[in-house]
Amino acid sequence: MASDRDILPSWVKPSHYSLSIFDIEFGGQFSYQGKVAINLNISNTESWSEIVLNTLQIKVHSAELVVEGSPREVQNISYNEKQQRVALDFGEKFQYTGEAVLNIKFEGTINNVMAGFYRSKYVPKGEVAASVAKDDEYHYMFSTQFEACDARRAFPCFDEPNLKATFDVDLEYPEDQVALSNMPEKEVKSSSKPGFKVTQFERTPIMSTYLLAFAIGDFEYIEAFTKREYNGKNLPVRIYTTRGLKEQGRFALDNCHKVVDFFSEVFQIDYPLPKVDLLAVHEFSHGAMENWGLITYRTTAVLFDEKTSAASYKNRIAYVVAHELAHQWFGNLVTMDWWSELWLNEGFATWVGWYATDHLYPEWNVWSQFVTDSVQLAFAFDALRTSHPIEVPVYDGLEVDQIFDHISYLKGSSVIRMLSAHLGEKVFLQGVADYLKAHKYSNATTNDLWSALSNASGKDINSFMDLWIRKIGFPVVTVTEEPGQVSLRQQRFLLSGDAKPEEDETVWWIPLGLHTGSSAANASGHKTTALTQKEDIVRDIDDSFYVINKDFTGFYRTNYPPQRLAKLGDSRHHLSDPNKIGLIGDAYASAVAGHASTAGLLALIERFQDETNYLVFSQIAASLGSVRSIFSGVEDISEGLRQFHLKLFTPAVEKIGWEYKDNEDFLTGQLRNLLLTSAGISGHEPTINEAKRRFDLYVSGKDKSAVHPSLRKTIFSISVKYGGREAYEAVKNEYLTSDSIDGKEICLASLGRVQTTELAQEFLAFNFSEKVAMQDKHTGTVALASNSKVRPEVWKFIRENWDSAVHPQLSGNFVVLERFLRFGLNKYTDASVADEIQEFFKNKDNRGYDKGLAVVDDTIRSHDKYKSRDEQIIREWLKTNGYIQ
Repeated sequence: MASDRDILPSWVKPSHYSLSIFDIEFGGQFSYQGKVAINLNISNTESWSEIVLNTLQIKVHSAELVVEGSPREVQNISYNEKQQRVALDFGEKFQYTGEAVLNIKFEGTINNVMAGFYRSKYVPKGEVAASVAKDDEYHYMFSTQFEACDARRAFPCFDEPNLKATFDVDLEYPEDQVALSNMPEKEVKSSSKPGFKVTQFERTPIMSTYLLAFAIGDFEYIEAFTKREYNGKNLPVRIYTTRGLKEQGRFALDNCHKVVDFFSEVFQIDYPLPKVDLLAVHEFSHGAMENWGLITYRTTAVLFDEKTSAASYKNRIAYVVAHELAHQWFGNLVTMDWWSELWLNEGFATWVGWYATDHLYPEWNVWSQFVTDSVQLAFAFDALRTSHPIEVPVYDGLEVDQIFDHISYLKGSSVIRMLSAHLGEKVFLQGVADYLKAHKYSNATTNDLWSALSNASGKDINSFMDLWIRKIGFPVVTVTEEPGQVSLRQQRFLLSGDAKPEEDETVWWIPLGLHTGSSAANASGHKTTALTQKEDIVRDIDDSFYVINKDFTGFYRTNYPPQRLAKLGDSRHHLSDPNKIGLIGDAYASAVAGHASTAGLLALIERFQDETNYLVFSQIAASLGSVRSIFSGVEDISEGLRQFHLKLFTPAVEKIGWEYKDNEDFLTGQLRNLLLTSAGISGHEPTINEAKRRFDLYVSGKDKSAVHPSLRKTIFSISVKYGGREAYEAVKNEYLTSDSIDGKEICLASLGRVQTTELAQEFLAFNFSEKVAMQDKHTGTVALASNSKVRPEVWKFIRENWDSAVHPQLSGNFVVLERFLRFGLNKYTDASVADEIQEFFKNKDNRGYDKGLAVVDDTIRSHDKYKSRDEQIIREWLKTNGYIQ
């Protein structure tokens, strides 16, 4: 057994599972019975009597091992709950190598924690099949979520990614419902139980346990077909929903069949299964899950109504559909060898998901969005001491859940984008296609990918990418100017700004993307293409203009001298959108870390009053919003920054207006949402008055069209902030009665704008009631945590209700609990709060969310340090520029 990971004995390997689920209790305890026959290959040359496999919350009734036609009954069944295993002892030791069959009868429960085989509650639309499980208020559908290590919650199995096998699945369920699995139906038979039937599904390809999926519910579907033929047929593509929602799957359906064809061409391998099903699941811990042939989605990531949904969800759906389809090849066809290489799945699927979205919607400018969202979020996480390398040692299942994070997804995809830009897309994708062909239906490592890319490009990929994958953190390149040349120095970037020598030993290969010329309009690439040592001098620089990291494809920060930052601000109209976004993000991060000052950031963004691009404005709002949040407790600075914010945003707000025009492009609509929300929350009186006017018309029922679906969050948020209890109750009622797919998320985020401790505590109590689904409990909490007026109430609530509500409700799924704590507590800016959090959790068993707590601690202390250092600098700048009297 490898010492760096807790894995099953390597001498037993499964090759095939025949799984039957039956006698499901549709109500009450939601129990079910199961049988599984596992074909094994045994290679132990010593005497043995025991086989160990994974289970969690499963009761094994009986087991027999069939060796050369002779059955051996289990003599002892013992569970190790901490390791999530069951040991089956077959009595006296014996010697045997070769094939065997392990037959197990077991019992499980369809839980309500969004892991394993679980149930989702929903309020149905229209008629419902009579047999559907229900209680007084909700109906239930059943589905699975097995990644990372939760197949073991559904049936006994060898639940590790490199223990691939094929699967036959049989499900018994009521005749008036629908059952789905990875593969199409093979045979449907009547059950011996009246009113029930049994569906046997076709055998799956060889795959990991975490990709197995099945679902039972009152489902209906819409269908399309791929334009390309696969084995002589156009593949059926379906969106499944509970009854009454299928038409909201049209947008996803239209994307899905196009993306399947696109990836089949890009990867040079046809989609390998006979069908593609997408299932909308009413309660879901993540955004979606790439189960082979039966992809499951949170409803807001797959359903869209042209009349009632906010347009921003179109962008999300297009990307998430593409991301999960990318996994059908990158992850499912070729799987990482162990969870330490999760980034191979998630980093690549993130990058290629945006690649496909850009292919379908070039007008969305998605690579600028990638820099605004993905790259900046990856930087924020990776700038902490508590970060981890992209490829990180993973000991067991509880650890792997915590690396489904911004490093695996966003830093991983950012580094892939950097490599793709360096090699060129065509060469890069050829290497990826070669990698997939070489390892299909098996497992692979990071080195296997580097090898394929090296062969395709003729370059030693490992020599310059290895450190990006295996070392923690990323660099900041500090620029010093001299006539005709610049000195460059790389060092590890930490948000706290205090990297010790032993933390700053990595020398990254840094693609410089250096462009210079007599002006921004005619700059061209410099002959020096990379920084490969700690310090270097680059000559032949035209002092008139230069920019580093053109189009922001390199994963590093750049710290320019203050006067150069100002000059780049003056040249902003000749910079690409990704460069503008990167420039602002770098200036903010450099200020927080102490490499530069906030005065330089404010002077830079003051120049952007004439900006018109949504994604650039989004970065301005994010960076300025963070500064305002950190200094929200310093009264004069807080007011000065508010005035600065209003001056910056008012011209654009007045220009864009409230009305959506026919055929208006997507990004203009997004800009309107951003500007109106930002201005209204910052106290722009005309915006507040118009929002309240529209809100009153909407909630009174006089004119429901007064609130455009895409402006619900804007208008609800402003109204809750300035409308007191009356507006709070109205939005809460909207939450309870909304039947739009995105309505509940929008209302919860808006309710977080309350301004009194009384309403904040009421909202937190409501948030932990049965009225708010487990999947959504972080949404309102994060909104409250981002609201400086009531932020202390979040920590107070967690502290006072940890044992009675927070831990009992969320600890059944540590992914949910860790996310709740990390995003609910990371907005504080006083080290004293970090001390309180540390003290509160020090004697608790924090395994499963300890990394989230470490991120919170590091973030708070870094912001506290920044606040102390730059307070006087910001005050002076605001006074000098007339924002503080």
